[in-house]
Amino acid sequence: MRKSSCFGTLKTLPATLVVWVSKPKTRSQWLKKSFPLEVKTSMLFQESIKVPRDRIGVIIGQDGKVKNRLENMTNVDVEISEEGVVTLTGRRDSEDPVLAWKARNIIRAMARGFSPRNAFTLMDDDARLVIISLRDIVGSSPRQIRRVAGRIIGEDGKTRKIIEQTTETMVSVYGYTVSIIGYYPGLDYARKAIDMLISGAPHSSVYSRLESMRRDLNRYKAQIWENSEF
Repeated sequence: MRKSSCFGTLKTLPATLVVWVSKPKTRSQWLKKSFPLEVKTSMLFQESIKVPRDRIGVIIGQDGKVKNRLENMTNVDVEISEEGVVTLTGRRDSEDPVLAWKARNIIRAMARGFSPRNAFTLMDDDARLVIISLRDIVGSSPRQIRRVAGRIIGEDGKTRKIIEQTTETMVSVYGYTVSIIGYYPGLDYARKAIDMLISGAPHSSVYSRLESMRRDLNRYKAQIWENSEF
């Protein structure tokens, strides 16, 4: 039996795990507490991801350093075929099944144009990856995809840089996708700005909205700081 979630595909997945999608800050702790070691080690994660051929070298890294680092940090085995298929297999001795899902997202991030350094940000429990398919929104016309991608990047990368700096996220425009790595609520703000650009909103309107988002983000951070316990 196979069950799918936003984190990947698990075989023979316990039903109780399927309904769990919230509480991102306590995900790892929740799984460790809820599942005894004998149950966790029997849950083998395996998934194959097709990546562009020109990203294979990035995923492997010089002398295999990136691949080895990913395996060591997430306790998964990574196999990469010449056709660009990356197969991830969780190890039985892994005490944290969440690590396999993190490995999956790190691979997806590198496949969509992020550097290994930026992709490994996803090791943080609170970091998130969003991948937007321009083909699903504007159609499969290469000309239309290039036009929309150009609006998001902006002249000399200006628009993308403004989005990243304002929302404290990282944005990659690669092929037919736009991807974002970041934290709440900046991730949502970046997504809204990108959606506006895809919809054809003038850049001036997007920049104005981003300024409003910046103020909201600063208020959010100030509130978090005030509520922090020392």
